[in-house]
Amino acid sequence: MLRLVLASRSPARLTTLRSAGVEPAVRVSDVDEDAVLRDAAERYGDLAPVDAVLVLARAKAEEVARVLDAEADADEPVDDGTDADLLVGCDSMLELDGDILGKPRDADDARERWRAMRGRAGVLHTGHWLIDLRHHDDDGTGATLGATASTTVHFADLSDAEIDAYVATGEPLHVAGAFTVDGLGGPYVERIEGDHHNVVGISLPLVRELLDEVGVAWHELRG
Repeated sequence: MLRLVLASRSPARLTTLRSAGVEPAVRVSDVDEDAVLRDAAERYGDLAPVDAVLVLARAKAEEVARVLDAEADADEPVDDGTDADLLVGCDSMLELDGDILGKPRDADDARERWRAMRGRAGVLHTGHWLIDLRHHDDDGTGATLGATASTTVHFADLSDAEIDAYVATGEPLHVAGAFTVDGLGGPYVERIEGDHHNVVGISLPLVRELLDEVGVAWHELRG
């Protein structure tokens, strides 16, 4: 079995991978997301949402890869002592009217967003970045590659009272777009167009395709 490292603190992403039979090691990056996006904008101009999430996913994956590399040089094992073979970083944002919406700043921001979102549709973009950490003697390719998955989300027409009650749970403050489809926000999502895993935060079909690019089959990650 090959070992995957998930460069994300998201419990929803971890649960999604576990439900598909993969038990990743979890390492969280310390990247300054605002600084990463500012630097990218200075280099390439204004970023489309599909590009912004990919830039952030790459930054997170590459930072964790550097940490793992330093630990390997110092003979420090990854989490439970299992060497890392592959690493994936992710970042999600909701696009509404061309604007990029990450996590809300506070409860007031979350309420404002839901008043703008209710009864409408947005596009949830998740950038994925995969790094092959295997040594070339172990069929490693040294590849670093990524792609973005996008899913259209149709929101219910919530009343102000429903919005206030949902925001009061605290859940919207911790997730991109101020909603979940697999948690307390589920009743407020009427339907989706595209991969539902992507709305949770990691597109399993897309990760499978990226793995295929480096010669790894999905079942090689299953325990």
